[in-house]
Amino acid sequence: MNKKSVFLGIESSCDETAAAIVARDADGRGEILADVVLSQLEEHAAFGGVVPEIAARAHVEATDRLIAEALEQSGVSLSELDGIAATIGPGLIGGLIVGAMSGKAMAYAANKPFYGVNHLEGHALTARLTNGVKFPFLMLLVSGGHTQIVLVKGVGQYERWGTTIDDALGEAFDKTAKLLGLGYPGGPQVEAAAKAGDPKRIPLPRPMKGEARLDFSFSGLKTAVRQAAQNLAPLGEQDVADLCAAFQLAVAETLRDRVGRSLARFKAEGFAAENRPALVVAGGVAANSAIRAVLTSLCESQGFAFVAPPFRLCTDNAVMIAWAGLERAAAGFSADGFEVPVRSRWPLDAKATALIGSGRKGAKA
Repeated sequence: MNKKSVFLGIESSCDETAAAIVARDADGRGEILADVVLSQLEEHAAFGGVVPEIAARAHVEATDRLIAEALEQSGVSLSELDGIAATIGPGLIGGLIVGAMSGKAMAYAANKPFYGVNHLEGHALTARLTNGVKFPFLMLLVSGGHTQIVLVKGVGQYERWGTTIDDALGEAFDKTAKLLGLGYPGGPQVEAAAKAGDPKRIPLPRPMKGEARLDFSFSGLKTAVRQAAQNLAPLGEQDVADLCAAFQLAVAETLRDRVGRSLARFKAEGFAAENRPALVVAGGVAANSAIRAVLTSLCESQGFAFVAPPFRLCTDNAVMIAWAGLERAAAGFSADGFEVPVRSRWPLDAKATALIGSGRKGAKA
């Protein structure tokens, strides 16, 4: 790859259908040529969460149109692409099939290399596109489906240091919002209500705070919110605001403890060669201002740079998938064969063992 390379990216792992065209030059600098995302929020709002069958049908209806729109926006033709990348896991299997088959079909028809991308790798590498972050760095991924701390040594080189043993953090936000009668998605609703609340009025636990292991647990915190709500019933507007503020503070302080211990380990194991090594925060929950403020303060006190890609690139998008494909190609990874399968669960760290928690979803990727 001694010239500027251009990839099409396709993302369909959950409830956003997305297509993007991204370029990368030989020095590792990237440029977003087109970025198209279609949210399915309205389709799922009435159910308080994502319905897999509805999501898959929506991807079928939108994928071809969004790919065509991305190509038109970028001014790049199919024949001018250097490769096509699509998310093949982890995620909802129906949506993954739609995106992967679309990418494979186009790659086959145009005789282009196809790269099947791990959705989590897309999140991990985005900060290299937006902020030029150098390896190694630490990533905190906080989304609706994942809560992980990952050491990113290089493309394809990941060590999972911590993960949730039950609910993902975004899931906990959604369930808390639903419990309190707020809308979907829960993260923005809880944050908005918390602005009028007293975070100290209602005591809530800080799950796993102080433990040496770097894992997370949010099921107990969610239960504590439900019990507090039952004790206060019937809930007034101020009660809801106070519960949201208390929940948000508990989450922020829990993350400060978990991430703080991870930063200390990063230093102790000799990875902090840079004057200001980076903590990269990705995923939809990274948009929460209270969490960002706590983590920014933590990084400043520990000599780390706090890096969070723009919000539109923190949530699910195809830019990160195209970029991950470009990074893999530049690092010398071979393209995938058309027989490469989609995977509903796909750990970023292949050596990491799945943890079984008390939550309904059990083993986490």
